[in-house]
Parts: sequence; C-alpha cells; structure tokens
Amino acid sequence: MKLTTFDAFNRITPFTIERVTNFLFTHLEQYGDSKSAIRKAINYAAKERTGLGGYIFTIEDNNDIVGAVVINKTGMDEYIPENILVYIATHKDYRGKGIGKKLMQYTIDNCKGDIALHVEKDNPARFLFEKLGYTNPYLEMRLKR
Repeated sequence: MKLTTFDAFNRITPFTIERVTNFLFTHLEQYGDSKSAIRKAINYAAKERTGLGGYIFTIEDNNDIVGAVVINKTGMDEYIPENILVYIATHKDYRGKGIGKKLMQYTIDNCKGDIALHVEKDNPARFLFEKLGYTNPYLEMRLKR
C-alpha cells in the first residue's frame, strides 16, 4: 500500500482531484457532502483557491484509492486548532483492516499543530478518533444562513 501527501509543494493534478472527490463522495456515504463541497475542500488544501492550504493524504492499493483524508489549515493556534480534518473515508471493502487507523496516524504525524474534526455521534469512526486521543470538550453550535 502506498501513502501519498499532496499539498502546496507536492501538487495534485486535476485528474487526481477528481479521483479523490469521487472516492470521498462514494465512501463517505451518509456522512458526506456534495461533490462540489468536497472539491472545494480539496482545492483549498491544494492551494488551488485562495486560502492557507492544507493536505490531502491518500492510501492506494494496486493504484486504487482505499483511503483519503482532507485537512484544511485554519491559520489559527492556541484558541482554535491549526488544522481541521474536513474529510476522512476508507473504501467499504477495506474497513476493519486498519486502513483508517494507519491513515489517521499518518495524518497526525504529518500535520503541524492541533487537529480538530467534526464527527456525528452515530458515526462508528468516532471510536477510532477517541482511541487516537481525540476528545470532545465542546458542543458545537451553528447559525446557518
């Protein structure tokens, strides 16, 4: 299995952006967003749009994406984590085989600063995040306009 990092220095191609977008759209299942939203987060991470950038991490088996993470940098520290994990997904046929844990550990090892994430309370990935040391110190509230 091959782990790859894409960021402002290790550029992602438009073809790979579409591959990662389609992978996340399919494998996030009920916890996902529109392809447009996923593509925006990837483009932000890759500095293809205005922003601080971030990272896209993929893990491939025989040239097929089996896991992906999108991290966006927030530009903040101390009061808000420096990074937000926007998306993580593992291919449905590879779940329960340690791919998610390997990808999360790679993410932790390769991001500078703290990492925040949002997870729905019924998402089974929550237990992996807790095992890796993530805590839930706050209740998030949003005003949607």
